[in-house]
Amino acid sequence: MIYLDNASTTFPKPDVVYDVVDKVQRTCAVNAGRGSYKAAQEASNIINDARKRMAKLVNIQDENRVIFAPSSTIAMNQVLNGLNFSQTTNVYISPFEHNAVVRPLYKLSQEYGFKINIIPFNADTQELDFNSMKNCFVVQHPDIVVVTHVSNVTGLIAPVDKIFTESKKYGTVNILDASQSLGMMPISLSSKIDFLVFAGHKNLYSNFGVGGFIYNSKVELKPFITGGTGADSLNPHMPDVMPVKYEAASHNVIAIASLNASLDWLESIGIENIFSHKKQLTEYLIEKLSALKSIKMHIPADKEKHIAVLSFTHKHYSSKELSDILNSNFDIAVRCGYHCAPYVHKLIGTEETNGTVRVSLGYFNEKSDIDALISALEELES
Repeated sequence: MIYLDNASTTFPKPDVVYDVVDKVQRTCAVNAGRGSYKAAQEASNIINDARKRMAKLVNIQDENRVIFAPSSTIAMNQVLNGLNFSQTTNVYISPFEHNAVVRPLYKLSQEYGFKINIIPFNADTQELDFNSMKNCFVVQHPDIVVVTHVSNVTGLIAPVDKIFTESKKYGTVNILDASQSLGMMPISLSSKIDFLVFAGHKNLYSNFGVGGFIYNSKVELKPFITGGTGADSLNPHMPDVMPVKYEAASHNVIAIASLNASLDWLESIGIENIFSHKKQLTEYLIEKLSALKSIKMHIPADKEKHIAVLSFTHKHYSSKELSDILNSNFDIAVRCGYHCAPYVHKLIGTEETNGTVRVSLGYFNEKSDIDALISALEELES
């Protein structure tokens, strides 16, 4: 199989991840923080090490502000449902948001009555319409702003700093969805970002089962998921200290161990090298697809604001038909459809084409994988 669906989950993982998962599964896959015996202490040490590595990755001093969750979707729900919406009138999101953002917000908007506004981007270039955004903020002051750092459909690198700098003038809560970026791009948390949500199984190259958020704010966040923590057990309320305040239930020590190992691997490889490799592959893919007459790419006009993910449509095949052909005839794995991102397809004009075919590149891809895809698509040109 030629795997080109890394925006869903990176595959394969580094060998060290497989080795560590097997070792932990066999030796200390027990409840961390619930016992004083050796295996439980080892499990706790693994979680603490992973927390410290995550803090270092985003350049924060307090590792207790790293909150682990089973996935970035659950983490986003914890953040959004933990905020106080009683005084919220306007929430702004980019048109590139995943349903992990859209659906929780729509549920909350039905309960609280706030308005969800789409930050304006140019349909042809995918550039932020900064002046229009500023005007929107003046007319309808933002209270909460959520922006995905890298689009899982078009690969756009959003101008996060520009958006959050402007929104902070209104005292907003800013939330960065870094599910597609953390591990591929350096991120140093600033005061403009209140919460950063991350996914372990994507560009952090760990297993399914671990994600989370970084609490980088003085904004109060209510616990959304409550339950046992192994501490303060006679208290019917969640303990009022981080991270335990937001980490109910048993930790997935196996998944967190995989994250601990992958973070060590990332540091040894260097995020800048991963970005460079993916950038070269992205440019090569664009060059090769540009020569095919039946292909229309839906990518940002500014190639410097584009990385690793590319969507296209075909003149003669729907996205599902083409994906099925690539799978059954050539054993090439790509993604078809709307990719859980509803608004971007209105922006790029693919609502009526059953979405797009998405190619998403990982660190372990090479140019030969792209050559195989191009060869398959060339066969369909004739």
